[in-house]
Amino acid sequence: MTLYELVVAQSARLKSAGVSFGHGTGNAFDEAAWLVLWALGKPLDAFEAEARYEVAPDDETKAIALVDERIETRKPAAYLTREAWLQNVPFYVDERTIVPRSYIAELLADGEGTGTLDAWLSDQTHQVLDLCTGNGSLAVIAAMAYPDVVVDASDVSDDALAVARINVDRHGLGQRISLIRSDLYADLPGRYDLILCNPPYVNQESMDALPAEYRAEPALALAGGSDGMDLVRGIVQQAADHMTADAVLVLEIGHERRHFERAFKRLEFAWLETSGGEDRVLLATRDALLEWRKASR
Repeated sequence: MTLYELVVAQSARLKSAGVSFGHGTGNAFDEAAWLVLWALGKPLDAFEAEARYEVAPDDETKAIALVDERIETRKPAAYLTREAWLQNVPFYVDERTIVPRSYIAELLADGEGTGTLDAWLSDQTHQVLDLCTGNGSLAVIAAMAYPDVVVDASDVSDDALAVARINVDRHGLGQRISLIRSDLYADLPGRYDLILCNPPYVNQESMDALPAEYRAEPALALAGGSDGMDLVRGIVQQAADHMTADAVLVLEIGHERRHFERAFKRLEFAWLETSGGEDRVLLATRDALLEWRKASR
C-alpha cells in the first residue's frame, strides 16, 4: 500500500467515525496525513513528495493503531503525537494545556514592520506580556517576530507553565521569556508596552455543546462563565494599570463578539482582521481603556 492509499483509507475511517477537528487540522484527510506521517516517522510536509512511497506492513500497522487510538479516545491528535504547530512553529503539548491555536499568532507572524499589528507598535515597544500563556506559544512567536522585545509569559496554572518551560527551552528563548505564575495581573512585576491575551472565553452554552476532543482539554483554559466574559472583565478592567502610556492590549474573544460588546458597551476598540474574520481579535489603547473605566463608574 502506498502512503497516499494509506492516508486515504484512514481519512475515510476518521470521517466515518465522526471525529471532530480544529486542533491543527480542519478535515479528515489532513488529520489522517498528520497521524500517518507521524507514525511513520516522516516530516509532516513530506506527503506530496512521498505519496507513492510503499509503506511496509509493520509501519502500516503502526499508523492504523494510531488512528484507532484517535477514534477510540477522541483525544486531539496533538495529544497523541505530543506536538502541535502554530504559524509553522513546532510546540510540545500534552493534556496539561489546551492545544495551541490563536488568531493572535497570525498577527505576530506577520510582524517585522509589515503586519497589521505593527501599525500600533513603535521602536519603543520592548516589554511584552503574554497573559494566560498556556503552553507559551504566543510568547515564543512574539519573541521570534520581534527580536528586540522581552516577554513575561504568565498563567495561573503550574501545569501550563511547566509545558511552557519545555517550549521556551526548546526554542532557546530562556534569556528573553520569563515564566510567571500569576492570577491575571496579581503577581506581575511591571508595566508593558504590549499585552497579548487569548483567555478562556467560551460561554457556558457553548461549553455544554463541545465535542469530546475539546472536552479532553483543561476546562480551566476554555470556560469563561455564562457569557464567556468572566475573566475578560477582569482583564479589561485592570489592563490600563499595567500598561505604559502608548501601550495596546490585543485580546482574542473568538465567537463571543455579541457577549463582548454587551459587556463593554462604551469601550472604543479596533477589530484586527484574521483568517477567522474581522471580529475574533480586538485591540484597545491604554487611553481608551482609561476612558471606558471612567465612563463605567
